[in-house]
Amino acid sequence: MRGRLSWLGAIPDVFITVLMVVVIVDMLVGVFLRYVVTWISATFDLPSIRFFWVEEVGEWSLAWLTFVGAALGIRRGIHFAVHILVERFPVPVRRAVFGAHCLLIVAFGALVTVYGWQVAELNSQSFSPALVLNLRWLYLSSVAGGVLTVVYGLIALSDVVTGHGHWGQLSGDSG
Repeated sequence: MRGRLSWLGAIPDVFITVLMVVVIVDMLVGVFLRYVVTWISATFDLPSIRFFWVEEVGEWSLAWLTFVGAALGIRRGIHFAVHILVERFPVPVRRAVFGAHCLLIVAFGALVTVYGWQVAELNSQSFSPALVLNLRWLYLSSVAGGVLTVVYGLIALSDVVTGHGHWGQLSGDSG
């Protein structure tokens, strides 16, 4: 069963990769429209091209990249951390500290999910000015990131308890 569902774990990675490509293309298009097309329009007295949508695509992409990317950072254990003090603790204490850390991550993810859902619902009747998209989709990025944070936090907690994975190695005997 686990082998058949392993592709589910790749969805956030693929999503982030696609968003990165969208952001790069969006920035290139924005620069081209702002400096080249605006110059051509002004030089040849042509009507100007509206490109306010470029900023909104960037903002929406940044919101989704932030929340989903933060959750992926938890899964991989690549968030900034200073382990100099914790590494000096005995293994059982270190495990307890990392277990508490994972529980705090799960609690934070749950908090972001609940309040993100409330904000999404509050803004469900509003639309973005340039793209005319429902703002609920923008604020659902926090819900998606919060859910992923809870899931990855629970996986990290499982790794700490079992001593497997990145989190398990951090909490186990590294010497």
